[in-house]
Amino acid sequence: MTTQLSISAALLQNPRNSVPQKSKKKALYEAPESVLRHKLNQCSKHGNFCEAIRLYNEARTSNIQLNVHHYNVLLYLCSPNDDGSRQDEDNFVGLEKGFEIFKQMRLDKVEPNEATFTNASRLAAAKKDPEMAFELVKEMKNHGIVPKLRSYGPALFEFCEKAMADKAYEVDAHMVDNKVSAEEPELSALLRVSSDVKREEKVYEMVHRLRASVRQVSEETASVLEDWFRSETASKVGAENWNVEKVKEAVVKGGGGWHGQGWLRKGKWRVVRTHMDETGVCQLCREKLVCIDIDPIETQNFANSLAKLASEREAKAGFSHFQEWIQRHGPFDAVVDGANVGLINRHNFSFSQLKHVVYHLRKLSPSGKLPLVILHKGRVTGGPAQHPNNKKLLESWKKAGSLYVTPPGSNDDWYWLYAAVSSECLLVTNDEMRDHLFQLLGNSFFPRWKEKHQVRLTPSIDGLQFRMPPPYSIVIQESEQGSWHIPTVTGDDLENPRQWICATRLRDLN
Repeated sequence: MTTQLSISAALLQNPRNSVPQKSKKKALYEAPESVLRHKLNQCSKHGNFCEAIRLYNEARTSNIQLNVHHYNVLLYLCSPNDDGSRQDEDNFVGLEKGFEIFKQMRLDKVEPNEATFTNASRLAAAKKDPEMAFELVKEMKNHGIVPKLRSYGPALFEFCEKAMADKAYEVDAHMVDNKVSAEEPELSALLRVSSDVKREEKVYEMVHRLRASVRQVSEETASVLEDWFRSETASKVGAENWNVEKVKEAVVKGGGGWHGQGWLRKGKWRVVRTHMDETGVCQLCREKLVCIDIDPIETQNFANSLAKLASEREAKAGFSHFQEWIQRHGPFDAVVDGANVGLINRHNFSFSQLKHVVYHLRKLSPSGKLPLVILHKGRVTGGPAQHPNNKKLLESWKKAGSLYVTPPGSNDDWYWLYAAVSSECLLVTNDEMRDHLFQLLGNSFFPRWKEKHQVRLTPSIDGLQFRMPPPYSIVIQESEQGSWHIPTVTGDDLENPRQWICATRLRDLN
C-alpha cells in the first residue's frame, strides 16, 4: 500500500520521468485513490450505502487521502432515498454519518464544489432543518461557487412543507439575485404555500410566473390551482371597481391574453375542466382565447442565437454557406423537414408522400411558392432517390431553389429550424423537438414560437391530414373581466383534446 502511494505521488510530482506511459497509466489506475473512486462509483450506481461507509472507514484507517469526488459520492449516498428503498433507521444512520463526513471534509481542508454544498443541503433538509440547508447555499459565495437550481431545492421545498412562506420567498429572491430561474416544481411549491397561508398577492404572482415560463401545467400544479380557486380566501379577494382602460392598456402592452393588474371581482368561483373548440372558444363559458403576439425582435434574437449554436456544433463553413443560401433564395412561406415527412407512418422513405405534402403547401401559400425542403445528402443520393421519377422531382425542386441538401455528417435539424425561424414561416414536421439539441434552446421563447409555427401531419384513410397551428395560444390566459383559462399537459390536441381549467366567478354566469 505504501509503495503504491509513493509511486502515484512520484508520478504526479514528476510527470516527465523515465517510466513508460503505459506503466504510468497502470500505476495511476491501481493507486488506492483510483481504486476507491471506482468502488464508490459502483456503490453510487447500485445505491449501496453500507458498502460505501465500509470503504470510507477502511480508507480513513489506511490513510488514503480522499478528494472532493470521494466526499461527494459519500454525501450523496448518505442522503435519504425518495423511493423508500431504505428503512427509516437506515436513513437516520445515513444522516448522522453524512454530517460526520461533511465535518471531516472541512477538517481535511478539501475544497468543496457545487455538488458538495447541494448534497450537504439535502442532508440538512432531510433533517427537517431548512435554515441550515439555506445557509449552506449562501455559503457557496465564499468559495466562488454559483448555485444551481438543484442547490436551492432542499431549502425551498422544506420551507414550503413547513408553511414557512416568508423564508420560502427569501430563497426565491436569492435565486433571482443569482439568475437562477425557478421551474414548475419550485413555482408549484411556492403557489401551494402562498395559498395555504392566504397570501393572495403571491398566489397571483406565481400564476403569472407559471404563465410566463411553464405555459401548460402538470396535473399536480393543476390540482394546487383548483384548490386555490375553490378556497374561501379566493372568493373574498379581488377588486370590485377597477380602471377598465388601464386593464385594456395592460392587455395590449403585454401582447394579449393577460393584464397583470391583480384579481378582479369578488365571489365564489366555478372551477371546471373543459376543452377548447378548434377556434379557441371555451366549451364551458364560451369565452374566446386569444393568440398572443411574439415580438419580432425576440424572433430575430432567437434566430441569431440558433445560428450561433448551430455554427458551434456543425462544420462552421457548411452552416455559413446555408445562411448565405437562405439570404439568396428566401424567405419561404413554409419549410419541410423532408426526412420526417417522408417517413410518417411508413417503414421506408416515401418521395410520393413528401411530394404530396410539398404541393399541398404550395396551394396553401399566399405567393404560390414552393416550400423549402431540407434533406440530408444520404436521402438524395441512394435508395429510392435513384428512381428516375424521384431524380426528376429532386432536380425540379433544386432548380426552383426549394431544395437544400445538408452535407454528410451534419444534423439537418439545425437547418430546417433555422430556415423556418429566419423566414418567420410555417415548419412542417412531426418531430416534437424534445431531445438534447432543442433543450439547448431554452424554455422561454422556443415553445411559444413552435406553437405558432409548427404544422403536424396525421395519417388518415385519405392520406396525411394537415394540423395547422391553433389560432389561439395554449398558455394560461387571464381575461379583462378576471376569469382564467389554464391549459394542462393532459391531452395533446391531436388524438385527445387538451384539458383546460376554466375558472369563472359564479356571479358572472347569472
